[in-house]
Amino acid sequence: MDYLKGLNPSQQAAVLQTEGPVMIIAGAGSGKTRVITYRVAHLIQKGVDSFNILVLTFTNKAAREMRERIMHAAGAEAKNIWMGTFHSVFAKILRVEADKIGYPSNFTIYDTDDSKSVLRAIIKEMSLDDKLYNVNFVLNRISACKNSLISWQKYQNDPAISADDFSSGRGKLGEIYQAYVNRCFRAGAMDFDDLLYKTNELFRDHADVLYKYQNKFKYVMVDEYQDTNFSQYLIVKKLAAINENICVVGDDAQSIYAFRGANIQNILNFEKDYPDLKVFKLEQNYRSTQNIVNVANSIISNNKEQLKKNVFSEKEHGDKIKILRAFSDNEEGKMTAEAIFQERGNKGLKWNDFAILYRTNAQSRSMEEALRKLNIPYKIYGGLSFYQRKEIKDLIAYFRLTFNPADEEALKRVINYPKRGIGDTTVDRIIVIAGEQGKSAWDIMANGQMYLDGRINSVIYPFVTMIQSFQVIAQNSNAYDAALHIAQHCGILKDLYEDKSVEGLNRYENIQELLNGIKEFSEREDIEEKGLDVFMQDVALLTNDDKDKDKDADTVSLMTIHSSKGLEFPQVHVVGLEENLFPSQMSLNSRSDLEEERRLFYVAVTRAESKLTISYATSRFKFGTLINCEPSRFLDEIDPQYLELDFTAKPQPGNNPFFDDERTAWSSNRDTFSKPKPASQPMAAKVKTTSILAKAHVPTAGFAPSDTSNLQVGMEVEHERFGFGKVLTLEGNKPDIKATIFFKEVGQKQLLLKFAKLRIA
Repeated sequence: MDYLKGLNPSQQAAVLQTEGPVMIIAGAGSGKTRVITYRVAHLIQKGVDSFNILVLTFTNKAAREMRERIMHAAGAEAKNIWMGTFHSVFAKILRVEADKIGYPSNFTIYDTDDSKSVLRAIIKEMSLDDKLYNVNFVLNRISACKNSLISWQKYQNDPAISADDFSSGRGKLGEIYQAYVNRCFRAGAMDFDDLLYKTNELFRDHADVLYKYQNKFKYVMVDEYQDTNFSQYLIVKKLAAINENICVVGDDAQSIYAFRGANIQNILNFEKDYPDLKVFKLEQNYRSTQNIVNVANSIISNNKEQLKKNVFSEKEHGDKIKILRAFSDNEEGKMTAEAIFQERGNKGLKWNDFAILYRTNAQSRSMEEALRKLNIPYKIYGGLSFYQRKEIKDLIAYFRLTFNPADEEALKRVINYPKRGIGDTTVDRIIVIAGEQGKSAWDIMANGQMYLDGRINSVIYPFVTMIQSFQVIAQNSNAYDAALHIAQHCGILKDLYEDKSVEGLNRYENIQELLNGIKEFSEREDIEEKGLDVFMQDVALLTNDDKDKDKDADTVSLMTIHSSKGLEFPQVHVVGLEENLFPSQMSLNSRSDLEEERRLFYVAVTRAESKLTISYATSRFKFGTLINCEPSRFLDEIDPQYLELDFTAKPQPGNNPFFDDERTAWSSNRDTFSKPKPASQPMAAKVKTTSILAKAHVPTAGFAPSDTSNLQVGMEVEHERFGFGKVLTLEGNKPDIKATIFFKEVGQKQLLLKFAKLRIA
């Protein structure tokens, strides 16, 4: 029990409460991973069979770290715990139980590119407009349905869904969904969403299978529970139904994946499912200084939907949070790069002590340009993964075809690469025959003498026999030996070796790197099954957080805030704090969307350990046009006592057409952030502003918002910040009516009435 000595009282209590339903609310930097680790170790120390423990995470990286820590605390028994991502754990179950739902145990897992390829083929075959039926839109629609457990049958029979599709001109979506499901089934393939959808289907239709796993998993733990969707919620609830030894860990303030289907209500309403729930709050932040924690608290306190907690830090107060104002996005990049350059030099830091976080990937351009000018090394995260490179996907397609010849997407990818005289017309002909015969394309090819004319069969036969030889090798070899044999005999290595261009050399080296990775996998001592099929499953189940993250490289990290979740850096720059950028313009139509944006800002702030800098620009190029920008409303929500305002930057004469002279800021915005200060003004005076957004307009005495339900075009109104204005247009339906108002002081604005707080003058 030595491991308990390093825990604070709240952490200890959470670890020791092993029985019954438990919810651990873990604030940012509060030692969540340590608590999960020691809680599992404590279960094993108590005599719980490690085979009866299930731990579900959202990244393989998190699962690996936890398993290593548990092994350190509880020994080799940790190897027996069922621990991994939702998708990896339930893929394992589905391979065992596949026959129950009509799938082969060696089913392929399609990635996003595979799914898009299938959908493109279907849309083309149905002679549909590929702009109206955009493949990304269609795939997202199908994904949302699967995560909500809506089958294609339910989809087609739901009058509301049908009406919505027909009104948007996409009346064939239901048929595309049906064709997509059937095409995947015929290929013996599941997409990422199917791994959860089919698990729900398995547990729903086979009570004996559900009962088997309910009794197997006597203790269930779920990390990052705030990120679960409906499908995940239902699986966990079913598995824990008998023993109710369920422990969920998460932070509602860090729920930022609604666009992926995550439902914050799962954690907010957890107590409704388990009335005898015991709740533990981890409120001490071990990561950040007091000032950073205080800023984070002041931000998130503005959300109505939350589980209240009082996060605190016992570290030093630290630097105040610096707010930088730039006059353009390029200047914002320049200021950020210079600040990093100076901090590194003054404090003897490394480049990888710094991170730049932004709301959208497009914002990286100005940052990259500025960093390059100062020769600052950087790396952008969230770019092309190693496993998404063409040459890697080509070789992996051969691996996939070896284990599942019915995999039509893998077949189409490599049947004529390297070139072997099998053209698109031949492939299309084979696929048409397969559809007519109700068989896979591989079945037609493997029995070519029955279905194909002699000329086509003579071209296809060598390819078929090659794949069949790979199957024999793979069955009798470890992952590396099988992979090397396939790479050498399929022709890819030879083709790339003969390409002496720089790109060809890089591609050849990437193949060698893949083989090196498979070699390491084959020599691992912590796994028993070392076949190429097991390696393939690991690759297919990598999450974005597991791919291509070289944390040891001494480079400044650039990434979106979504990509930064779970990471921490000594110094963080959060850039682009402007209205319609952060919060995103797409989030301003509902309170729930706006609150998710605020949680995203909270996540950004809490990545910083010792120093946090926030910046915004007063002009930014958008679609080739220079637009004026307002500071984000989130800046006004931060308690000013924790801030240091750096507004010393001046617009360069002639560089910004919006400025007439130093006394004028935007004609549309005259608050503290946008209005340049005289150069002689001391910094202390800037810090002591009573509000972060000092208002140019002084509201009428006794100002109180009016009931705007009967607001009409032409009415005069008053806004606390923008002053007096006239209503130009009203559009939309209650409660989401938007008003376009011309304000005398700041120009034209579009406001959502339910949030606008207008007084009818």
